[in-house]
Amino acid sequence: MKLCTLFVIFISLLFVADQAASADQYYKCVTDRGTTFSQFPCGGQATQHKIALSPNVTPANVNHVKALNSLEREQIIRNLNAEIRSVKYKLAILSRDRDRAEYEQLQRLNRLMSDDDKKKLSKEIKKQLKVINKTFAKNTKTTNKQLSALEKKLKRYE
Repeated sequence: MKLCTLFVIFISLLFVADQAASADQYYKCVTDRGTTFSQFPCGGQATQHKIALSPNVTPANVNHVKALNSLEREQIIRNLNAEIRSVKYKLAILSRDRDRAEYEQLQRLNRLMSDDDKKKLSKEIKKQLKVINKTFAKNTKTTNKQLSALEKKLKRYE
């Protein structure tokens, strides 16, 4: 009876030791559904891999808060730079739209018409150009304010 008990204990210890030894192993299986990872072989084509930690990086000496703060800061900087590019692009579009509107107004003068009609049209075009430039100045001013606020915010993070 003692021999049987010792045998059972020995087998169970081997089983536990085998699980502890395989704790740093995993299996990678590539199927038609995609790639899966498991602690057990998941098919005939499963490849076994070992988890390796570099000796200078241990969980004890990693400061996760600093690492996360650094990652968050980098993400904020990346997002702010993207937003600044977007605002600059918006300014370029506003400028192109104003130039296009001015060109269309000036093209109206090139039509054949009498001198009286031309004078009336030139007055109307001057009014339209004033409105176009006023709208452009207003939109540019608000966009430049937005751009300067974003650049100021970016400087805080750099």
